[in-house]
Amino acid sequence: MKYICNVCGYVYDETTGDPDNGIAAGTKWEDVPEDFVCPLCGVGKDEFSAED
Repeated sequence: MKYICNVCGYVYDETTGDPDNGIAAGTKWEDVPEDFVCPLCGVGKDEFSAED
């Protein structure tokens, strides 16, 4: 599944993770740390929406 930042459009893809920011490939969104911030604009997880 993919999650999109509502502010800037950054896409977090569970398949690829975010290795540049310490999130391994295959990491489910619910397992991403609560203090995760968008690497592009800095908003928190609560500003992301699931993409179907």
